Amino acid sequence: MSGITEIFDDEVVTGALVRDVSLPGGAGTMALITLDNGFDHTKPNTFGPRGLAELDRALDAICDRTDLVAVGVTGKPFIFAVGADLKGAALVRTREQAEDLGRLGHEVFRRLGEMEVPSFAFVNGAAMGGGLEVALHCTYRTISSGVPAVALPECFLGLVPGWGGTQLLPRLIGPVNALKLIIENPLSQNRMINGKEAYRLGVADAVFEPADFLEESLRWASLVLTGEAVVPRPPFTNDAESWSAAVAGARTLLDLKLHGASPAPYRALELVELARTAHRDEGFEAETQALADLLMGDELRAGLYSFDLVQRRAKRPAGAPDRALARKVTKVGVVGAGLMASQLALLFARRLEVPVVLTDLDQARLDKGVGYVHAEIGKLLGKGRIGSDQANRLRGLVTGSLTKDAFRDADLVIEAVFEDLKVKRQVFAEVEAVVGPECVLATNTSSLSVTAMAAELRHPERVVGLHFFNPVAVLPLLEIVRGERTDDASLATAFAVGKTLRKSSVLVKDAPAFVVNRLLTRFMGEVIGAVDEGTPIETADHALDGLGLPMTPFALLQLVGPAVALHVSQTLHEAFPGRYGVSDNLAELVKAGKPGVYAPDFSIDPEAREIFQASGATGPSAEQVRDRALRALAEEVGLMLDEGVVAAAEDIDLCMILGAGWPFHTGGITPYLDRTGISTAVNGRPFLDPGVASVPA
Repeated sequence: MSGITEIFDDEVVTGALVRDVSLPGGAGTMALITLDNGFDHTKPNTFGPRGLAELDRALDAICDRTDLVAVGVTGKPFIFAVGADLKGAALVRTREQAEDLGRLGHEVFRRLGEMEVPSFAFVNGAAMGGGLEVALHCTYRTISSGVPAVALPECFLGLVPGWGGTQLLPRLIGPVNALKLIIENPLSQNRMINGKEAYRLGVADAVFEPADFLEESLRWASLVLTGEAVVPRPPFTNDAESWSAAVAGARTLLDLKLHGASPAPYRALELVELARTAHRDEGFEAETQALADLLMGDELRAGLYSFDLVQRRAKRPAGAPDRALARKVTKVGVVGAGLMASQLALLFARRLEVPVVLTDLDQARLDKGVGYVHAEIGKLLGKGRIGSDQANRLRGLVTGSLTKDAFRDADLVIEAVFEDLKVKRQVFAEVEAVVGPECVLATNTSSLSVTAMAAELRHPERVVGLHFFNPVAVLPLLEIVRGERTDDASLATAFAVGKTLRKSSVLVKDAPAFVVNRLLTRFMGEVIGAVDEGTPIETADHALDGLGLPMTPFALLQLVGPAVALHVSQTLHEAFPGRYGVSDNLAELVKAGKPGVYAPDFSIDPEAREIFQASGATGPSAEQVRDRALRALAEEVGLMLDEGVVAAAEDIDLCMILGAGWPFHTGGITPYLDRTGISTAVNGRPFLDPGVASVPA
């Protein structure tokens, strides 16, 4: 264990603090272990070698006693435990170390389920990964109804639940529900369930309110121990037919989503399948071997790199000015009342809780925009996500005006009108004429120059780009664009607003299409170009399935709309004519009013196929399309870094993960290009240093 301990030299050790509790009703004495790393809830309990050793020592002392009727485990306020110390796991260098880590977790946790007295997990807060596995090893579990996050997120990162989860959970709640938590939820943007859902699934045996959770849990434990409370659980069945059907369904889902791109979910599926017949030692050792295989693979290292970007770099944006320079925002103006503008208005009202005024050219458009916001508030109320008082307050905050005079006392005005430089310049000129001298003017442009937009204003220094992604409420990325004359106060205000909106902000240079749209347009351009040359639509569209992207290029085209895609490609063609083309066939698709190449039943629309019909030429093969697209991405990323569009390759990866939904196991894009050798082939060097998103040497 000493070797693995040395690797985790920065481990924040989670202590196992033991105290005796006299259970109600004279049931006896329980040794209650509280997991606590000494910090508040912003630094959750995690397990590294020293933390596991702490728990092991606590269990040693407990096992030496003969006066106990039970053992309990709970967490510090708001946190039970969130799993392995991933920062340390990323430093594992050898397979032996990886196996040691897997076996150590099993050896310690399994003691909770193999003691001479019953064990109880009192899940008072977030329980994820190894934290949930601790609870699963216990004989009984209670959970607080206020717990916001219960999950086994390992497959999302490129791992498997490796300390008992794949063996214990399916035997507890059945393979169908277990596969939902182990595979389906992680691959659905890492979905979590809450305490009440965990109880309904059978993960917990009882659920209690947060206010007196521990007291009620101890009372319930005493009833269980005295036989006054019976814990009903469905009997375990190893019926091969039903188990195989569950596994087959999960495999179909994996193939649809990943096409074999990431090994971890497939290994997890094998382990769940094994749980039907394996005895405990065999199942746990299989988990250890899977964990070791994955820890020594670059896909996991890319996943851990992605996790670090989202958890750390996103919270400390590179290049952001001193937050003390930010101005207070007490009112927001939104120019436009279309769908994007209405989504922005709702977001600003919900998160900033300040008055938001929309403007548009006529009353009908304005009424439609404000009506949309009010209707969405009604949906939130109907789903129980907000109360009636909050719904009424939000409706009162969002209003409309046909004149921009309503912006006179606004601190921030954002435009979301048609992507035309002349139109946006006119809008800003009209807004500047009425707002105060310190009002920040923001544009939601996806491709146009912020500097050019501000060029004719009296105060161009207060213009900043706030590029949100659609749907606004869902995608967490905010590209904050600094124009050539944008001052620090306006930029700091933009970052402060982004944080309050719960967005992850990345500072980008005022360059054509910024980061996400520039890369996606280059990527899609290669795929569409191949179809223009004669490659069948289906072949080109699925050429990159092996990356496990959230959608195919032509599905993405359907989502953003051919007109928007055409406009962005035209903008980038003007800026970089040698690398970005404009597809005549795409222009014809727009002219024909088609929403994309797919019909409503997801077959290829015959009319779209006819539009894209090449003139008898044979286009590139799927392998050639893939190679072209990846080489184009490698070239574009290299150029963007040379141009200083962002501070580092990490920011490009963060943008692709949060703004385009690219999977964690690709690391965004640069780790994938590095490990496939494409970065070096195109640019003469990798984007990242060895060990940053790969197995350390």
